[in-house]
Amino acid sequence: MKQFALLLVILVFKFTAFSQSVEFIIKGNVVDSKTKQPIPFASIILMSGSQKIKETTTDENGNYILKNASGNFQLKAVFVSYLTFTSENINLNQNLTRNISLEESINELKEVNVVSEKSAVELKLDKKVFNVGKDILSRGGSANDILNNVPSVNVDVAGVVSLRGNNSVTILINGKPSMLTANNGLSQIPAANIEKVEVITNPSSAYEAQGGGGIINIILKKNSAKGFNGSFQAGAGHPSNYNVNANISYKTEKINLFGNVGYREIDIYGSNKLWQQNINNGVTTILNQFNDSKRSSKTTSIYVGGDYYINDKNTLTASYYRDHNKSKDFTSYTYNYSNAANTTDSIISRFERYEEPQIYNAFEANYVKTFNKKDKKWTSSVQYVFWNDDENQYIDQQRIFPDQSPVSNLYTNDIERSNDIFIKSDFVNPLSENYKIEMGVRSDLRAIRSDYYTILDNVQQDQFTNKLKYGENLYSAYFQFSGRFKKFNYLLGLRSELSDIKISDTKNTFNNSKNYINLFPTAHFVYNLTKKTDLQLSYSKRINRPRFWQLNPFSGLSDLRNLTIGNPDLDPMFTDSFELTVLAKPGKLSINPSIYYQHTTNFFEYIVERTDENYFINTPVNLGTEKRYGAEVATVYNPFNWLRLSLDFNYYSFKQQGNYKNIVYNAQDQTWFSSFRSVVKFPKIISGDFSFRYRGKNQGVQTLTESQYSANAGVSKDFFGDKMSLTLNVNNLFDSQIRKRETSTEFYKLKSEYKSQGRYINLTVVYRFNRNKSESDRLPESN
Repeated sequence: MKQFALLLVILVFKFTAFSQSVEFIIKGNVVDSKTKQPIPFASIILMSGSQKIKETTTDENGNYILKNASGNFQLKAVFVSYLTFTSENINLNQNLTRNISLEESINELKEVNVVSEKSAVELKLDKKVFNVGKDILSRGGSANDILNNVPSVNVDVAGVVSLRGNNSVTILINGKPSMLTANNGLSQIPAANIEKVEVITNPSSAYEAQGGGGIINIILKKNSAKGFNGSFQAGAGHPSNYNVNANISYKTEKINLFGNVGYREIDIYGSNKLWQQNINNGVTTILNQFNDSKRSSKTTSIYVGGDYYINDKNTLTASYYRDHNKSKDFTSYTYNYSNAANTTDSIISRFERYEEPQIYNAFEANYVKTFNKKDKKWTSSVQYVFWNDDENQYIDQQRIFPDQSPVSNLYTNDIERSNDIFIKSDFVNPLSENYKIEMGVRSDLRAIRSDYYTILDNVQQDQFTNKLKYGENLYSAYFQFSGRFKKFNYLLGLRSELSDIKISDTKNTFNNSKNYINLFPTAHFVYNLTKKTDLQLSYSKRINRPRFWQLNPFSGLSDLRNLTIGNPDLDPMFTDSFELTVLAKPGKLSINPSIYYQHTTNFFEYIVERTDENYFINTPVNLGTEKRYGAEVATVYNPFNWLRLSLDFNYYSFKQQGNYKNIVYNAQDQTWFSSFRSVVKFPKIISGDFSFRYRGKNQGVQTLTESQYSANAGVSKDFFGDKMSLTLNVNNLFDSQIRKRETSTEFYKLKSEYKSQGRYINLTVVYRFNRNKSESDRLPESN
């Protein structure tokens, strides 16, 4: 009997030891209890009493997985602005599936709007996300100021946006095309309206194929908190920069209403110095040109909308955005003509007054349907955009040396208007736990009309008077298949786009039609090297269609001596883009190194040509091929709760080969740019922010652009339990944002030094209110 008891004890001991050595899996999905949308980066904790046994976070689709030996545990799910979920008595003696629905916490969510702040930059495998939050450097500014704080993105002094040094980039607003992104229109969007910016360097087939350099998506603010919430912002700056902005929202179980109203009034002072040397039939002439300008802009913006939760699986959203901008520019030109000995021959004075009222409207409706099947979703949207742009130039010109001539008056008017419709529908259906398909269709229908005429000394100038019609109809469809096998994930897609583009004028000078259909394959492969390190290889084929202003040969006549005109016969260029990237999060450091290669065919570039009058014309033309190799690293480091450091570095080399009018245009160069940013945050005391950007010189097919650097600094202080913030920032701290260019050929040389805006200072106050806010509800400062 004793032997039997001893044997039984041994068997029980061995069974217990064996069962404790075996690990079981508990997995599931975390979603919002109301919207059923997945919640990424929620903390999932396995507890035994008060002891934490295992912890993980949900991925971007809200999925989690934990492994542990058998036992009886608690399972907790924690995410900021949601009530903590706790499941008792989890008996882990087999593989389990536990799906979790988190409920919003009214008190916590309201408090998050007041004091919490996401990381300024989130590094993800498919994109970088810049969360504006309580960003100090951008307060009182515009979308351009926001973008200049985003890694890999640069906005030059003329408002041209580039991504990794490539200006063939598509800019979206709320995922849709917008004419506000053209001709420095982003300067009209107040920074206070923007929630975040997504940078996608190698998009999947679910995104439109437009943009050889990638996609930048600007997301406007929308309410997410229950109850009545809002904020009011007012600011003043030097030179003149006055702005006010109000955000209000109201959310219940069935509706979510949000609105934003803003007004901005700003003066921008600029200058341009140009030097030209012409050699014509052995005779050398020199022109020294000096321009001084003042641009005054008054912008009113309105963004209102609402969500209606029909039931827990159907949501309807409608919104309206309106932007009304009134711009007035005053520019004085001085032309000093000299001979080879630099002796002045003549001086011409020219003054321009430019007025441009713009009205932009966008209506949008969205429908989202979810299903009982996890991750199955159907979304559809329609957007109607109509805008009007009335450009007026009043120019007086007079020779003032060696004698004085009568004043000549030139008036130009260009009325541009457009009606655009965008329709989109997407469907996502998981085939199983590890496999999923996505498909969708889209139509972009755009019609632009331009009526341009010129009057010189009361006589209409027929050569500069014309009407244009432009139509751009794009039809696209895509299909994607994604799968997962152990540590390996992949996403394969194919997109087809039919392009129907027409441009013509009433004088029948040109009547061009471009019709083509293209296939755009994409592939993304991800391998999980470790729990916190992922390796991704991606490929996408992209297209860069010329924009309307690049096709329009009738532009302003501000400076006939340096004129930029469009090319109605310009063809699109195509890019094959490859990228290998790593996303690692060792401890308090996030690091994202990448190498990339882009091969572009039929690329277009602006070519400078000299006229018989020794004037210069800039025209975009199709050349040949471009090869671009690059390496980039983006890092975010949080050594302490009160300090965040980020450093981004990008190096690339390129080789361009092509010819135009029997002239060979080849260029090969390498350059780099880098940015550094530090954010110091002492809760209840003060916060500081400093950034520095450097861009190396760049040699194109004709033009050399010198290196540039700039720095911004700001401080912010919170008051009244973080209800109010006072911010002082100084942009272009060293007054260094100057673009210097040089073009040199056998017959002429051009040099320019363009300065758009000097140092500017902004003082901004923000007040946030909440109907049910109480001091007892406050959360600790979020890091």
